[in-house]
Amino acid sequence: MGGFGSGRKFGADCTDDYRSIDVRRWQRDGYLMPGQHLDCQWTRNGEKVAAISVKVEIGQLRLIYSYRRNGDDWESLDYPVCLQTTACNYGGERYWFTCPAAGCGRRVAVLFLGGKIFACRHCYRLAYKSQREACDDRATRKADKIRDKLNWEPGILNLPGDKPKGMHWKTYLRLMEEYKDYANQALLGMTAKMRIVNNRLWALCDRQ
Repeated sequence: MGGFGSGRKFGADCTDDYRSIDVRRWQRDGYLMPGQHLDCQWTRNGEKVAAISVKVEIGQLRLIYSYRRNGDDWESLDYPVCLQTTACNYGGERYWFTCPAAGCGRRVAVLFLGGKIFACRHCYRLAYKSQREACDDRATRKADKIRDKLNWEPGILNLPGDKPKGMHWKTYLRLMEEYKDYANQALLGMTAKMRIVNNRLWALCDRQ
């Protein structure tokens, strides 16, 4: 018998598709002191679509919310998530969730609601969005990221702009070289996809 999440194809779903909680954000906002009580909610088009309550205790926190599946009756859930800490290089400590799924216990920064409970992405077999990208799509995204740094119009089919005012030439030339590499990879991928589409169109024409 497989463990938690078995049977689900890894990478079939993406982390961006699920509600999540991030311990790094809670630590940054000062919410992890014992005795704290916070409410988290998710909205769509400005309206609340889901919410949970969180009670912070010593060494753990409790997640409290209602859950139902496929129109079944609502079920009230209240379960602990243990916290771990690691020392930072320059002092202080960093908090982590301990995945509460049976048989897991991984130390993670983010938990996802992919079913009844919050668990890590490994348990729910979730891929990061970047992992689902084709090589040329990834190159396009990275090229556009550089265009944004250079204050150029987005889109690799647009002409390059000028060096931003105040940017060192060394930095500009390095970004230009990186941009050329990513843009070339993206264009090669686009060309290959167009060739495949054209071949399929010709094949369809030959059948008629």
